[in-house]
Amino acid sequence: MGEPAGIGPDLALAIWHRRAKLDIPQFYIVGDPDFLTGRAARLGLHVPVAAVNPGEAAAAFPFALPVVALGLGVHTEPGRPDRASAPAAIASIRRAVADVLAGLAAAIVTNPVAKNILYNSGFAEPGHTEFLSVLLREATGKTQKPVMMLWSPELAVVPVTIHLPLREVFAQLSTGLIVETGRIVARDLANRFCIPRPRLVVAGLNPHAGEDGTLGREDHAIVAPAVSQLAAEGIDARGPLPADSLFNERARATYDAALCMYHDQALIPIKTLAFDHAVNVTLGLPFVRTSPDHGTAFDIAGTGTADPTSLVAALRLAARLAFADRPSLLPRS
Repeated sequence: MGEPAGIGPDLALAIWHRRAKLDIPQFYIVGDPDFLTGRAARLGLHVPVAAVNPGEAAAAFPFALPVVALGLGVHTEPGRPDRASAPAAIASIRRAVADVLAGLAAAIVTNPVAKNILYNSGFAEPGHTEFLSVLLREATGKTQKPVMMLWSPELAVVPVTIHLPLREVFAQLSTGLIVETGRIVARDLANRFCIPRPRLVVAGLNPHAGEDGTLGREDHAIVAPAVSQLAAEGIDARGPLPADSLFNERARATYDAALCMYHDQALIPIKTLAFDHAVNVTLGLPFVRTSPDHGTAFDIAGTGTADPTSLVAALRLAARLAFADRPSLLPRS
């Protein structure tokens, strides 16, 4: 469901309304059927809503938007987030993980949340990615590291450190963290994206990748040993390379994913190149999760003007990854 005061409900309703033209995989929403019925009316969309169990969703999808009810009412107005909606937003993520682990769904697509609203309601994790790992551990007892990758046809990037203040990156970044992240990226690019021998590039932390130590020793002491270790393990990895020349068209043709040392080093280039259709995909977990690469956009929620392109891309990528070994189940597009 995501943040109900944001554009997530608008996009989901609009996509179902245009389902035949968009040729998207079938989905159901975990949320509040009455809330979605009211939002559809506000948007002027004829979208019948069917409250279903997950097993009934596929049969309902051609005729109505299937919604698995949480039992938590949502009354938030578009563009007016409040703490009252946080329990439903959190519960929808929990239910989605439970459904996919139980085999009731093939993948999870998360609409954007307002983290400040969740934080004020006791949400302890920095974001979706970390929370999914916690839910997996609670459900199975297994601890697996999640890795956030932003993917588009033009570029795929992975921030090695994610939601950290910039001043903390130097303390948190380590050779071991880069190696662990690179292993997960290489494995999932091979297994889920069906790239036989993924090519990774690793961006330097400092300008010009440290300029041979004159602009910082971290690239020599932390990043370079990680690249050497990945290469020694048979992973096609090279670096550290200056980030300022890593994302032009010719450079992008030489690799499948770029490992970046901090959040903005990864997200600025992909949002510049593919703002409307980039997808956030979680690697490293035993289920597929994708998300549109945009926020809640409170300023346009409820207006019907939000662009569904990124959510459509997230749905299609989720199906592609979930059904990589069964291409007959994929949408035609």
